[in-house]
Amino acid sequence: MKEEPFEVANVTGLTDADWADINRLKQIQKQGGSKALSKAMDELYKDPMRAVCVMGAFYPNEVREAIKDQMAEIGMTEEYLRELVRKLESPARDQ
Repeated sequence: MKEEPFEVANVTGLTDADWADINRLKQIQKQGGSKALSKAMDELYKDPMRAVCVMGAFYPNEVREAIKDQMAEIGMTEEYLRELVRKLESPARDQ
């Protein structure tokens, strides 16, 4: 049974480091199959922020929904998050 290629679905906001990880994962999957890919992803997950960016490139909808679910689980609403961002970006904060 042939494995499906590991394809990027969303390139928005990817850094050079993200692309390096993406290309490394794709090469690992191509050469070693799903077991090797799983092991490489376990290593990537040791850095949660990087993992979210990289996995979001492959599975944008799933990552977005998982984040929303986790936020809801701790009681953080989308509006609360937007207000927090507004406060952090406020020029008054710099004074």
